Amino acid sequence: MDMGTEYLGMTLKNPIVPSSSPLSHSVDGIRRLEDAGASAVVMYSLFEEQITSESFYLDYYLSHGTDSYAESLNYFPEMQTYNVGPDEYLDLIFRAKQAVSIPIIGSLNGTSTGGWIDYACKIEEAGADALELNVYYIPTSTYLMGAEVEYIYVDILHDVKNAIQIPVAMKLSPYFSSTANMAQRLADGGVNGLVLFNRFYQPDLDIEKLEVVSRLVLSGSDELRLPLCWVGLLFGKVDVDFAITSGVHTYRDALKGLMAGAKVTMMASELLQNGINRISEILEEMKRWMEEHEYSSVRQMIGSMSQKNVIETAAFERANYMKMLASYRPLR
Repeated sequence: MDMGTEYLGMTLKNPIVPSSSPLSHSVDGIRRLEDAGASAVVMYSLFEEQITSESFYLDYYLSHGTDSYAESLNYFPEMQTYNVGPDEYLDLIFRAKQAVSIPIIGSLNGTSTGGWIDYACKIEEAGADALELNVYYIPTSTYLMGAEVEYIYVDILHDVKNAIQIPVAMKLSPYFSSTANMAQRLADGGVNGLVLFNRFYQPDLDIEKLEVVSRLVLSGSDELRLPLCWVGLLFGKVDVDFAITSGVHTYRDALKGLMAGAKVTMMASELLQNGINRISEILEEMKRWMEEHEYSSVRQMIGSMSQKNVIETAAFERANYMKMLASYRPLR
């Protein structure tokens, strides 16, 4: 059984890649992921606020007036203690590359070029095989137009691609007015891969303490449908490698992602909840299913259920919306 796939120009032994998470906070953690069967690892993110002078302004405005409003101390973590600092991050990539044989994908998280360019170069110099840009941006200004938001992504990609030689992927949110056009613009800009989709962590409200609180909610398999739909729609239309990174928890989830057109399926929540040995279990279950259904390779199934290769392409589009509504029958 050939489980190999290609992603961002790299030949991987299988399509299971742990996405950015605390599991990559140490060389030992990365080594354990490799031992469990991971074909590559996306490092946890180095944040823009950690590597640019903007962090000092952020610190000033968040701490200004805290003598009067103590709760403002909790708005953001201290940048110096969040994960590890920029230099430690680079050292971790360097040491991980010496310790494992699988590709290491760096991850930068932010909203502007700033210090990204310098550290993109340093991440490349540290030995990373590729770089994932996670533009975690929520446009809240009522005066910011959609086109301006799109240019943020395009400009970041342009600046990073001009600075480094290793492959670049961009992790997108699903909230563009034209996701397909945005994907094409990034492909035209030279992006090597698109990771669908980023999860925005919305705050919750404590109605007893009257506080805004942060609660981390891990993903479930139901969240697979949105990236599954968009990868299925874009495969064969946009010439990039796709990765699915929301809702991958089981071997069936991974198989669906591949059939939609993803080169790799990324997971974090499943590994955080049930342990990294789930990687080897899922791979064995995938192999068993493929043997039973007479597949000889992963490459054989990639995109086999995309809009490019199914008869009823309308199932990916508006006709499916009407069909789904008509199919519902209330319980008696």
